[in-house]
Amino acid sequence: MATIRSHEPILKYQYPVVVRIMGLISILLVITAFLVFPRFVKEIVQLEAQQIVIEQIDIPQTQQIDRPPPPARPAIPIESEDEDIAEDLTIEETELENFEAWDAPPPPPSGPKVKFIPYDDPPVALAKITPKYPEIAQEAGIEGTVVVQAFIDEKGRVTETIVLKGIPNTGLDEAAVEAVRATRFKPARQRERPVGVWISIPIHFTITN
Repeated sequence: MATIRSHEPILKYQYPVVVRIMGLISILLVITAFLVFPRFVKEIVQLEAQQIVIEQIDIPQTQQIDRPPPPARPAIPIESEDEDIAEDLTIEETELENFEAWDAPPPPPSGPKVKFIPYDDPPVALAKITPKYPEIAQEAGIEGTVVVQAFIDEKGRVTETIVLKGIPNTGLDEAAVEAVRATRFKPARQRERPVGVWISIPIHFTITN
């Protein structure tokens, strides 16, 4: 106990010195921090500034198109104040009696009025249709196709014929119709029942050497 008491006066004298030394050290640390910290901040700002790259884009100048001026308005006819008509001017009278003699477009051709009859199986020719080539057309070298529309009844007979597309004044139309009428057909069927129907038959006329 005597040893501890001998050190108490020494600690009382050293305590103010220690406090002052610690205070000075703290002040030095604060000053050092203030001096060093701006350098780090400046370096960080410089690094960030180097990373930011500003691109400059050249915007092309807008081309202005000159629009054409609007068309001029049509002139409004103004009634003339001079009502005198030249004496040499003669106006012929229009005669409506010869109206029918004027050229007029011909009326549309009236096509064949046929009734469409639905069927499941079309008619089939039992033999090849072989028309007789007219000698006049053959000597003249006339070739072509005649389309004959024929009505095939329920027994397979040709009862009516109409020339849809022909070559008139050559004898080919008549030869095609005659060949179609001379041919027998297997009648068309509708639900396994024979029916009469209209069909179009092309007849080809070709000269063979």
